Amino acid sequence: MAILKFRVYFEDDDSIYRDVAVKHTHTFLDLHYILLQSFDFDSKHQATFYRSNDNWQRGREITIEKYDKPYKAEPLIMSETTIGSEIRNPNEKFVYVYDFSRNWTFLLELISVSKDENPKLTYPAVIRAEGVAPSQYGTKSILGDRFVDIEEKYDLTSGVEGFSEEGDVEGNDPPGSEEDGLHAE
Repeated sequence: MAILKFRVYFEDDDSIYRDVAVKHTHTFLDLHYILLQSFDFDSKHQATFYRSNDNWQRGREITIEKYDKPYKAEPLIMSETTIGSEIRNPNEKFVYVYDFSRNWTFLLELISVSKDENPKLTYPAVIRAEGVAPSQYGTKSILGDRFVDIEEKYDLTSGVEGFSEEGDVEGNDPPGSEEDGLHAE
């Protein structure tokens, strides 16, 4: 059984990518779910794949369902289309768009084909993750939820007693200031 390894780039920043491995018999729906998992996205929105070329131009669509929009060619359905059936060359490319209102776009490139299954993996699998994934619904800290714990532990609020702004205590002005009657002219 062929194992296909894709590198999946976040379109806005190619230093953020995931490598995923799938069996050639998996469907595009399987690939859709592993992509969402690899970038920590939920599965609440519409999505589509496009066949692509070396210039990332969008070709025939492979969608979750047929959407209410015009198509140049009848789309393929993710759950009915195996990934292996759409691999035509060793550098096959696809464009993946998720959540049509936010238009999250990812570029998939086939980087290897192997006959050897890794017995330690359950396919489809994320086998490499580089960069911090974009946040699906707003900003995300590198620390994530742990920042709240740190903020509470160390009370990072401003105006904490015992701290003052420089120069706001009388009599502590540096020499040469107006308080000393010395003026730099």
